[in-house]
Amino acid sequence: MDALIAARWQFGITTIYHFLFVPLTIGLAVVVATLETLWVRRRDPKYLRATKFWGKLFLINFAIGVVTGIVQEFQFGMNWSSYSRFVGDIFGAPLAVEGLAAFFLESTFLGLWIFSWDRVGPRLHAAFAWLVAGGTILSAFWILAANAWMQNPVGYRLNPATGRAELESFLDLIRNPVAWHHLGHTILSALLTAGVLMLAISGWHLIRNHSDEVFRLSSALAVGLVLASGVLVATSGHFQGQITADVQPMKHAAVEAHWETEGPAALSLFAIPDMEQGRNRVNIAIPHGLSLLTDHSWTAEVEGINPLQAEYEATFGPGDYRPPVATVYWSFRVMVGVGFGLIGLAGLGAGLLYRRRFYQAAWFHRAALAALILPFLANITGWVVTEIGRQPWTVYNVLLTRDSVSPSVGTASVLITLIGFTVLYGILAVIDVYLMAKYARAGAGEETTSEEVGAGLVY
Repeated sequence: MDALIAARWQFGITTIYHFLFVPLTIGLAVVVATLETLWVRRRDPKYLRATKFWGKLFLINFAIGVVTGIVQEFQFGMNWSSYSRFVGDIFGAPLAVEGLAAFFLESTFLGLWIFSWDRVGPRLHAAFAWLVAGGTILSAFWILAANAWMQNPVGYRLNPATGRAELESFLDLIRNPVAWHHLGHTILSALLTAGVLMLAISGWHLIRNHSDEVFRLSSALAVGLVLASGVLVATSGHFQGQITADVQPMKHAAVEAHWETEGPAALSLFAIPDMEQGRNRVNIAIPHGLSLLTDHSWTAEVEGINPLQAEYEATFGPGDYRPPVATVYWSFRVMVGVGFGLIGLAGLGAGLLYRRRFYQAAWFHRAALAALILPFLANITGWVVTEIGRQPWTVYNVLLTRDSVSPSVGTASVLITLIGFTVLYGILAVIDVYLMAKYARAGAGEETTSEEVGAGLVY
C-alpha cells in the first residue's frame, strides 16, 4: 500500500462514516420542526411529546455528526495538499460560506431551540426549529456545491502562470445543475432515512403498547413520509442519472456496465463485468431500457465504456480512465433495490392503515425494525457510486487523483492516522448507538397535562 491508496482509504472511510449522520440530521430536523408546528397549531399534547422525543434523537445524531465532519476538511491540507493547492481558490469558497454562514446559522438557532423552551412563545420557538432545519439544508447545499464542481467543473479558468484553477464566476458555481440535482436527491434521501427510523422505533414501542398515542402518531406520519419521499427519491434519481449521462458519460456507462456505444441500448439487470476483457461475462438486460431511461427515447444512442476509454486516451494521454465497473455497477443496484424495497414496505403500511389494522400488526413493526439499516446502506452505496464512479479523476477531466495527493506525506503517516481515525470512529459509533438506543427505548415520557399546556409551562 502506497500513500495514495492509504489516503484514499482514509478519506473514503471518514466520508462514509460522516454520511451516516448527515441524512438523518437533515431529515430529523425537518420532522421535529413539522411536529412542533403541528403542536403550535393544534395544542394536542401528543405532538409536543413527539417533538421532544424525536428532538432528543436529533440532538444526539447532530453532535456525533459535527465531530466526524470536522476531520474531513483537515484531510485536504494533510493528505491532499496538491489538490488543495490546485483548486483552493475555487473549492475554498463554498466551504467557507458553509462554515461561516450555514453552519453558524444552524448551530446558533439550535442553541436557541434547546435553551428557550420556557423563555419564548410557542410560535417563535417553532420558528427556531424551522431555522435549524433550514440551516441543515443550506449547509448541505454548500458542501454539495463544492462536490458538484468536482463532478462538473464550471465557472473557472486554468492560470498558466501559477498552474492553478481559479474561480471566474461564483454564480456559475452555485447554479451548477449537478449541485441542484444532488441537493434534491440528498434532501429526499434524508427524509426517507428519518422516516424509516421513525417507523422502526415507533414499531418497537407499538409492539409493546399499541395504544401509545405518541407512537401511533409517529408511525402513521412515518408511513406517509417513507412512501412519499421514496417515490420522489426514485424520481429525482432518474433525472440525476440523465444529467450524469451528459456531464460524466464514463460514470453513466460504468453504472450500467455498458461497454459499447449502442442505439438502442439495453438496460442491464444482472451482469458480471470483466474489466480485463472490456465486456460482461454474463448480462441479463431489457432491450431498449437504457435508451428510454437515458433520453426518454426508444432508440437513443448511449455511449459505452470502451469507446470513451479510447477517446480519453486520445485526449489526455495513455492511462486507464475507467472506474472500477463492478463496484459502481453493484453499488447502484443495491441503492436502487433498497429504495424500491422501502417504497414497498411503506405501501404495505399504508394498506394496513387504510384497513385499520396497522397499529396491531406486530409482524409489520418487526419488518420495519429489520429495515432500519437499509436507508443507511442506500446512502453509503449512493456515495460510492458518486465518488468512485468519478475515478480516476479528483476533478472530472481536469485533475487526476494520483496528482492530488500530498507529495511529502509518507505511507506510514497516513496509515497511523487511518488506524487512529478508525479506532476513534469505532468508539464514537458505540457511543452513538448506545445513546440512540437508550433514549429510543425510554419512550416519549409522561403525558403533558392540560393545565401545563394551558398555562404555557412547557415553554
